[in-house]
Amino acid sequence: MRTHSTTPFGRRPLSLAMVATQAATRDFAAKLHASETVVHKWRLFRALTEAKGPLGVTDRALSVLHALLSFHQETALTLPEGAGGEEEGDSPAPGIVVFPSNRELSIRAHGMAPATLRRHLASLVEAGLIIRRDSPNGKRFARRGQGGEIAEAFGFDLAPLIARAAEIENLAEEVRIENHAIALLREKITLVRRDIVKMIETGIEEGVRFALVSIDGQEIGDWEGLYGRYQALSARYSRSLGRAELEALAGELAALAGEIQKLLETHVNQQKRSANESQTERHIQNQITNIPDLEPSLRKGRAEPPGSMPEEPEADSAGASTTESRGSEIGERQASSTRTYPLGMVLQACPDIVDYGKSGEISCWRDLVDAAAIVRSALGVSPDAWKQALDVLGEHDASIVIAAILQRGEEIKSAGGYLRVLTGKAREGEFSLGPVLMALLRGKAAKAARERRQAG
Repeated sequence: MRTHSTTPFGRRPLSLAMVATQAATRDFAAKLHASETVVHKWRLFRALTEAKGPLGVTDRALSVLHALLSFHQETALTLPEGAGGEEEGDSPAPGIVVFPSNRELSIRAHGMAPATLRRHLASLVEAGLIIRRDSPNGKRFARRGQGGEIAEAFGFDLAPLIARAAEIENLAEEVRIENHAIALLREKITLVRRDIVKMIETGIEEGVRFALVSIDGQEIGDWEGLYGRYQALSARYSRSLGRAELEALAGELAALAGEIQKLLETHVNQQKRSANESQTERHIQNQITNIPDLEPSLRKGRAEPPGSMPEEPEADSAGASTTESRGSEIGERQASSTRTYPLGMVLQACPDIVDYGKSGEISCWRDLVDAAAIVRSALGVSPDAWKQALDVLGEHDASIVIAAILQRGEEIKSAGGYLRVLTGKAREGEFSLGPVLMALLRGKAAKAARERRQAG
């Protein structure tokens, strides 16, 4: 009578997972045409690699399985003829048994230690990917018949791979779909984060003001608050997030981006309405001014008061042009003053300058200006370069530039030369502080994320 072992040798216990795997393999082998099932072992192994998470196996265990598959000479995995049949008093015939020694198996597993090898073999058995066929003394070998064919073998049975091939392929496909969805979510989050940062830069640079807005129950009334909300959401992003967490984060970021875009569009619409009202007002004034020109008889019919002075159109036009130029200068100063960046955002982007404030703190713009004057001297910026920066940029913006230069530290070799270059660009209208502050804030957030990953 020919028998085939179903329990492990020695002290190894028999688990219910082993019994379930043996039963499922036996049921598959008993099906009609089961021996006609052909599985490409390396394609199946690739699917196993993709589905290792749902199957509960590690990459090291897959290395051991790869070594076991290499001991099967054929590329195709098929059950032998009559594998599902039962003779009287016999147990079911084995499927595909490989019987390498521990030494040869360790060599093909890239020199894996014996204890590690045994542990990963046990995990493959528990995962239901292989079945132990242990001999009475625990050795692995094959007994051949009269024709030289293997009549009985003791080792590891690969038949469960054939029985579960369809299941493994389905799991791999599900993992591929999940990974594709996660990749798309990560792309969406990256794009939305870029949009938010760019829109906040534009809002700060253009001096856009808005009323209080409620975002997730939080009242926000300035761009610093919006950037703080963005930073809070970005801090939750990591490579370990699953699909559900990424979907929630993408939704919150998209909602924040929508609110910011709505604020900018509202500001643009208000500017259009103001421009239309101004144009209409000028048109009405032109009509009123031209009425005497259209009716010269009224002007001729009126008597001039005695002692009236003759008109001086050239002087009037010169005075008007002077008044207009003064008005334009005042308008430019007002426009430039509305582009002041929030002090909290400046200190968040350039925290190093706080050490130079009075009593080690900066609570107002005057404290920042005084600290910048001290830092300017420490950085070696000449008085002439500082005076030019004050004339072109103004007190506040020049102080912010000094704080940014201090924050960048050794990246800038010559602080005075760098300040002169920025002053020249600002004089030509080619320099903006918004991107500088946002770059420093992004660098600070990236550094904090790296420190969290290293700590966690």
